[in-house]
Amino acid sequence: MIEVARYLSVNRIAYFSMEVGIRQEMHTYSGGLGLLAGDAARSAADLDLPMVFVTLASREGSIKQQIDADGNQIDGPDPWNPEEWATPVGAMVAVQIEGRQVWIRPWLYELKSARGPQVPVLLLDTNVPENDPRDRIITNRLYFGDQKDRIKQEVVLGVGGVRVLRALGFTIDTYHLNEGHAAFLSLALLDHHRLNRIPGIPEPFDYDVHAVREKCVFTTHTPVEAGHDRFSYDDVRAIVGDLIELDQLKLLAGPDHLNMTQLALNLSRYANGVARRHAETAQKMFPAYPIRTVTNGAHVPTWMHPAIADLFKTLAPHWAYELEDLLKADQVPDEALWAAHQQAKRELVDLVRDTTGVAMDPDVPVIGFARRMTGYKRPDLLFHDIERLRAIAGRRPFQVVMAGKAHPRDFEGKAMIRSIHAHMRSIKDIPMAFLPNYSIAIAKRLVAGSDVWLNNPVPPLEASGTSGMKAAFNGVLNFSVLDGWWLEGWVEGVTGWSIGSDGSDPSPEAHAAAMYAKLESTVLPLYHEDRARWIWMMKQTIAKIGAVFNSARMMRRYATEAYLRA
Repeated sequence: MIEVARYLSVNRIAYFSMEVGIRQEMHTYSGGLGLLAGDAARSAADLDLPMVFVTLASREGSIKQQIDADGNQIDGPDPWNPEEWATPVGAMVAVQIEGRQVWIRPWLYELKSARGPQVPVLLLDTNVPENDPRDRIITNRLYFGDQKDRIKQEVVLGVGGVRVLRALGFTIDTYHLNEGHAAFLSLALLDHHRLNRIPGIPEPFDYDVHAVREKCVFTTHTPVEAGHDRFSYDDVRAIVGDLIELDQLKLLAGPDHLNMTQLALNLSRYANGVARRHAETAQKMFPAYPIRTVTNGAHVPTWMHPAIADLFKTLAPHWAYELEDLLKADQVPDEALWAAHQQAKRELVDLVRDTTGVAMDPDVPVIGFARRMTGYKRPDLLFHDIERLRAIAGRRPFQVVMAGKAHPRDFEGKAMIRSIHAHMRSIKDIPMAFLPNYSIAIAKRLVAGSDVWLNNPVPPLEASGTSGMKAAFNGVLNFSVLDGWWLEGWVEGVTGWSIGSDGSDPSPEAHAAAMYAKLESTVLPLYHEDRARWIWMMKQTIAKIGAVFNSARMMRRYATEAYLRA
């Protein structure tokens, strides 16, 4: 265990997440939750925080997306080899699943900051020869299978993760549960905190719940009811047995189903939402628990295009670790910023041509839209009124680039992808493209090379959203419904524009009408007719958003408000 020995005396905070977006070649992420965790790890390394990250190895990734001629998403595995990027750690632990002993091997990936510090990322893998073939596949595919498969994965993450840390010699003071997927770890901790009962004195719990609560903090990411895992107690007992007695578990996780969010809330001393509006929504969903706010952030050095980053090096050599220096964006010469942006845009145009065959003009504005393809995010809203859209483009041309995956069982999301492709085929006078198999590499091209970043979910169902932050780091202007983080970052006509107003009619008809009106009257005229003002707004968005909505600020807040205790 020499690989982890250097961390044992300092890593007091363990961050558990089903997915962590570490790098393009390691398919250990599905979408925004994993990319956020990856940015948290990068900033933890930058700040030299005493942390260890725990996730699943996910050897077959999540989804490798292909699009057929009719616009149908074809799902497949997206394999990678842990052997090429991580080191096997010389210890294995076991958990009980369906009465079988399931062995878990951890892999170590050391995520290094350019400043020098690094944080360990442990990847949990059940694909080992000692396991039954049924169990070797548990950690292979992220979010794959049915509810029973999900229970198995979450037990490996939560219970297995705690046991791995103990076996390796880590002493953990604080466990951070990134979403409810990790809540089984709290049961593993409970098992080590049994109370010595006094005969004849009734107590609700046989465990020291307070001791476990003192160790756990919990971040909830979804205001969508269906996004909170609920499992049948019969399935849980059949798969994992009695981690704790059923009557005790029901007191913590709900009387009818095991609600992973309720379990996490009951066994955490601190809980937060990921934007102010999301925390308000979560507080209404869980009124018995105080929900704080730590607004998400993204890792600026990762997501800012190198050509734009180079401009700041001349102003402030250490800007990447002193992000307040982004407030100096107004000192960047207009011509230099525009040239750097056009370089990023040409790279996006080249990617679109090489991937889809669609030719785009770098002198015409590009509207970018990329996120998980699902109903509440309304990826097809732009096409609500095709004739209106074409009329707007006829007066002031624009181009559209989209990307995103639907979950294999999200048939509504898949139908939206099919509909978007049908619209793109039918609209001949507006250059449009859909980039398949959305990934970190594609995201970097899109958030840097677009001119306008479009976001139009149904409010208040956007928890936070970080893609718009990444776009803003590159001077790309946000055009978004007032939800999630944008309610905090939006300054009309300065950092971008709103679609509708806060609390206005959220119907697709109302939001589409507001989007078309502002696109036609404000956004496109500014790009085509007042380049100086457009560049001024680019500088404003880099300064006002980059200096605030970054993962360094996020991790500092977690460290001082959630991890440290009086």
